[in-house]
Amino acid sequence: MSSSSQNPTIDFNAIKQLSSLEAKAVDQLIIDELRSDVILINEIGRYIISNGGKRLRPMLLLLAAKALGGVSDNHLILAAVIEFIHTATLLHDDVVDESELRRGNQTANAVWGNAASVLVGDYLYSSAFEMMVRTDNMRVMGILSKTTTAIAEGEVLQLLNCNNPQTTEAKYLEVIARKTAILFSAATQLAAVISNASNEIETALANYGQHLGIAFQLIDDALDYQATAEELGKNLGDDLAEGKPTLPLIYAIEHGTSEEADIIIDAIKNGRRDAFNAVYEIITRTKAIEYTTDRADEEAQRAIDALNVLPKSEYKEALILLAKFAVQRNY
Repeated sequence: MSSSSQNPTIDFNAIKQLSSLEAKAVDQLIIDELRSDVILINEIGRYIISNGGKRLRPMLLLLAAKALGGVSDNHLILAAVIEFIHTATLLHDDVVDESELRRGNQTANAVWGNAASVLVGDYLYSSAFEMMVRTDNMRVMGILSKTTTAIAEGEVLQLLNCNNPQTTEAKYLEVIARKTAILFSAATQLAAVISNASNEIETALANYGQHLGIAFQLIDDALDYQATAEELGKNLGDDLAEGKPTLPLIYAIEHGTSEEADIIIDAIKNGRRDAFNAVYEIITRTKAIEYTTDRADEEAQRAIDALNVLPKSEYKEALILLAKFAVQRNY
């Protein structure tokens, strides 16, 4: 049984409160930067930015900065940059995946169409790079350039894996390390860079973010076969309909009977949402969700262990609790 189910419930809002003043400043910066004389950019940008996200990545940067002594203007700029990059990837993701729901609302591409979503995503990427230049820090630009390149590579790798039931656990983990975890890692590493922290602390925070990001995505993929659509904020079975071979499916193929494996292989190859109930039963019988959440627990623990180099503070404790929250959540 996954240990995440045995821990006391984490109060996400209490963690959020620790950086609420700085988060408001980041939100204002985001609003200011979204002002364009091209009205559609304002409409789409504000629609997706204000669409009920957890703002987890900027929060990680702010909490890490506070754990290292405090938040500067450059920390605020980079928190906004991280959110812009994340939002741009969501816009592009939803077009590639032909998604219609995100966070319980219609996706931007469902409202305005694919072309507008892609172009506004490009605008957000460009704005992010324009903002990061203001920090006048070549290391910052190097980290974020490498990060956005890795995200794009992860997207392409995921596309290559789509409808491919022979995808291995290692290949799947490579995709989520690049596509999801690297932006978590960049957020916490950048906090250290701007705070002029030691190489040891910078590396530790980068590792914390990387492991946390992997844990977060593993739970996301498990939730596609666990949560209700209301909790998840998207259509259940989307991953199956898109032919994505996520870890619960990969594990169930390996540990089910040959007949069960054939059902999942067919569903992945043909993106069969109508096979969801049959696949769900196989995933349940093979304990594929438990395996996935156990792997997430391991990654979350690695994230927590990486924080050992930080001095004791309520902000370090908040980062530890966020790693636990990542594997406990149901949305």
